[in-house]
Amino acid sequence: MNHIISKMIMYGDMPKDTILIELAELFKEFDRIEEDYKSGNITTEQFNTGKDIVRTGIYKQIKRILVVATDYGFDTNLWHNYLTFVIITNENPFSLTCEKTGANNGSVNHFAKNDFKAFKELFDYDFSHIEKELGINCFSLLSDYKAIGKKEFMYNINVSEKVQALSLKLGKAADEEEFFTYVTDFYRDYGVGMFGLNKAFRITSQNEYQVNFCPINNMDKVMLDDLIGYEIQKKKLVDNTKAFVEGKKANNVLLFGDSGTGKSTSIKAIVNEFYDQGLRMIEIYKHQFKDLSNVIASIKNRNYKFIIYMDDLSFEEFEIEYKFLKAVIEGGVETKPENILIYATSNRRHLVKETWKDRDDVEKGQGLHRSDTMEEKLSLVNRFGVTINYSKPSQKEYFNIVTELAKKAGIDMSESELCAEANKWELSHGGISGRTAQQFINYISALQ
Repeated sequence: MNHIISKMIMYGDMPKDTILIELAELFKEFDRIEEDYKSGNITTEQFNTGKDIVRTGIYKQIKRILVVATDYGFDTNLWHNYLTFVIITNENPFSLTCEKTGANNGSVNHFAKNDFKAFKELFDYDFSHIEKELGINCFSLLSDYKAIGKKEFMYNINVSEKVQALSLKLGKAADEEEFFTYVTDFYRDYGVGMFGLNKAFRITSQNEYQVNFCPINNMDKVMLDDLIGYEIQKKKLVDNTKAFVEGKKANNVLLFGDSGTGKSTSIKAIVNEFYDQGLRMIEIYKHQFKDLSNVIASIKNRNYKFIIYMDDLSFEEFEIEYKFLKAVIEGGVETKPENILIYATSNRRHLVKETWKDRDDVEKGQGLHRSDTMEEKLSLVNRFGVTINYSKPSQKEYFNIVTELAKKAGIDMSESELCAEANKWELSHGGISGRTAQQFINYISALQ
């Protein structure tokens, strides 16, 4: 196996702790001790001890493959699934140039096909000899694996289906040419790496200069049609996002208004609607604003459109993070890349808490009034080119939301009875809002 991986050029530079590299080293060690035994350089006891060590090491890597399979819901041929996962998550000069564009003419294709020929050998690798010598059958079991069924929310079914579909094609590929076509078609349709496979991410700081992107596997599957009402607001959001993914000029967006009105739901729905057009979302919390520059540096050259999402954004008087956010959004030395927009939700129209004392520095002259403090605080919201107000629904709108949600949930109640119960519910559960309506429907559904 090691001699196959050593042929790779574009995909060969994998970390030493990668499962594939670890297995290759174990197979290399087994070949060495087998050769030494046949040559009489080691005793039978030493040979058996060496086999025990290799066997233990292989079992550790098999367990790691099973962990990956569990995380992503792989089934049937886990060895092929794992190799496919390596191919579609390996970010190298070839895969990145094919990202969302597909294969291009160039000398790099020659190197890629060389690697795919090696991968084809790995797909067809014969494990029978090492299994016989070590008395194991784990690789045979991996090639015909029966996974235990589990609920979708435990893994990203979107990733799982794509990997297994490509794995099936690659397993049947006749040669490296066909292999090349299948892989580059995948890169064109979905991209490469975690950005290609997932819709949304959170971040963690690796160090002062780097961040890690953590996929959000259990993202809500809500679509815009699931949000009842707010048609004008949704249209403004869709129009701006549509222009963005099509490469046209678009604005940062602030969704503000009463709580429970669907601001966050609208953002999630937008990502679900435009995911197949290359839209991705990165959720960032207020304490992570210091990492914004690193996030932007990591994604600015990728062939996706990124929404940096800030939920429930607001600042108290003593918090000064908004000054840094202002510079990142617009006004810093480095121009914000065209593939990045910032979408934020807030219950505050102006994001930064305002007080009456902000007016103490008012200057008067020729009929004009100006407050430097107020201008400073308002300057952040002015950097959002599109502001959309999600106000609390009227009672009539609230009842309409309830009845429409009840239809989707299949609740068998008359409209008058439903509205009467919904009215009682909102009086003791936070007032009129779309969230209250959904909570009421959840309650009624559980009783039926």
